Amino acid sequence: MLAVPPPDRTPADAGWSQSPVRRLRDGRLHEEIDRLAVEAPLEIRLGSEPFTVLMRTPGHDAELVAGFLYSEGLVQGAGEILSLAHPESLLEGDCENVMAVELAATARGVAPGEVSSEVSAGGPAESPRRIPERTFYASASCGVCGKSSIADLAIQAPVVDSGLRIDRGLLETLPERLRAVQPVFAATGGLHGAALFDAAGVLLAVREDIGRHNAVDKLIGWALGRGLLPLSETVLVVSGRLGFEIAQKAIVAGIPLLASVGAASSIAVSLAERFGLTLATFVKPGSLNLYGKIERVTP
Repeated sequence: MLAVPPPDRTPADAGWSQSPVRRLRDGRLHEEIDRLAVEAPLEIRLGSEPFTVLMRTPGHDAELVAGFLYSEGLVQGAGEILSLAHPESLLEGDCENVMAVELAATARGVAPGEVSSEVSAGGPAESPRRIPERTFYASASCGVCGKSSIADLAIQAPVVDSGLRIDRGLLETLPERLRAVQPVFAATGGLHGAALFDAAGVLLAVREDIGRHNAVDKLIGWALGRGLLPLSETVLVVSGRLGFEIAQKAIVAGIPLLASVGAASSIAVSLAERFGLTLATFVKPGSLNLYGKIERVTP
């Protein structure tokens, strides 16, 4: 099992910074100190070669990278990640924003950009497996930046298999509970949150990041390091909308139910229907919308 090192900085320390601000209140300017959500680059190196740069909020970097590699299909399990850490030293001196990864020879199966004959075990479309070659940055708002073709968006994952059932009234309380455990959002108003709950509503883990897909990758990395994948008995709650990238990551991680305070996109709903995922949108007490395998939410 992958031993994910503890974060070298807590999210409360790394997630926000201070800056002077002039606020207009009641027609008058007030000089104050504001707290801003931190957005910083994280370069991922495979061996000694640069692979990609993610824009993220520092904190839980090892989990972010592990989750990113897993949700992008570059590794199939924790055993394929031999090492994952900030370098001890670099000529350019920016060790805090670089993660060096050593993968097993079996990790990616084929070289970047090549196409293998492997077919998704449970996906509805029998398409060849393409390993993306990313050599440029992915912004905090983009979960698919760096993909070179539409073929790279194909999900290589089985249909979600889970007997999970959750009470509708309990599900409707989870977004508020996520909001209550987002300390950096409370300080800045600028971070997305993602949390895993079990069917009884027990909070398993929560992560924050300026990118909603990064927050989800941090949770997947957390689960990967603890041998908990697939997350077939959990509910993933996110603070933003449900687009392709979030639905994709939930499916790859085997999460049966994905809930949000926002809307779902057309492709997210299509993926839910094809891969047996339950989507719950605009979730709040007394109200929600359901798509996909709706019977997981009990009246």
